Order: sequence, then structure tokens, then C-alpha cells
Amino acid sequence: MWHQGFEPVIDDNSRVLILGSFPSIKSREQGFYYGNPQNRFWNMLSSVFGETVPKDISGRKEFLLRHGVALWDVIKSSTITSSKDSDITEDNSIPVDFNEVLLKYPNLKLILCNGNLSYQTFIKFNPNCKIPCIKMQSTSSANGRYKVDGWVKAIKSAL
Repeated sequence: MWHQGFEPVIDDNSRVLILGSFPSIKSREQGFYYGNPQNRFWNMLSSVFGETVPKDISGRKEFLLRHGVALWDVIKSSTITSSKDSDITEDNSIPVDFNEVLLKYPNLKLILCNGNLSYQTFIKFNPNCKIPCIKMQSTSSANGRYKVDGWVKAIKSAL
């Protein structure tokens, strides 16, 4: 069964685009990005901006856009039944076509990929992208080497 990814959170004021891979099971259940409370994503953004991130979806969208942060995933749809990036393959997924998005939002100055799969997929399907793209450490709780410092520095540099 195919699962659809989420629509992007983005507007004309977005300057940083954060790309994940594909929503986890918990995220798909909740209907929004980084729905697993063990994932450090929302805590990381709280550290970047020095304020508490709202718990509800509409509050989180407003928080992101107010701070110039766009959010999306590199995989448009997939038959994945787990939450592991290692289970996503070219045979069971369809990538997002970013060409129109990148043209439509000219204020984007930086793309940050949350982990290896998002980075590899974005680079593979967008080799001519003119916006700097950086592979960041995954905010997943499965990443024991995660440190918030790199995220804070990268986001603040683009804002």
C-alpha cells in the first residue's frame, strides 16, 4: 500500500528549507512532520529560536513560517511500512520533484538535509541545484552521535 508524504510547509518568506526523508509511522499517525516525541527535531528548533515550539500542527506551521523555515521530505510517496530510512529504496518510493518549488521560492538561501538519505536523494535528483545544500546529522533518536550545535549554527547563518 502506498503512503503519501506531507505537503510542504513553505511560503514566500522561507529562507531555509529543511528536508527529511519520509514520515515515520508516528508522524503518519499524527499527520505532520516529526511526530515521534523521541525525535529531537522540535527540541532542536526550540534551541535555535529560544522559544517553546507549539504542540499542535497549526502552531508548529506558524512557528516554522514565522522564523523563515520551510519543511518538506524528499520522498513523495512510498510503500514503506516501518520508520527506518534503510527500508526506503528506489523500488518502493517516488521522490519529490523540487524544480518548480525551488523556482517558486527565490528567497530560499540554504537547504539542510536531516540525515543521509534525505541528502543523497536530494543530490541525486537535483544535481544542478544552485542553493547550497548541507547534510546534517539526523535528529532521529536512533542517532547516538547527534549534536544540536551544527543545526543551530547552520540555521542561524541563513537567517
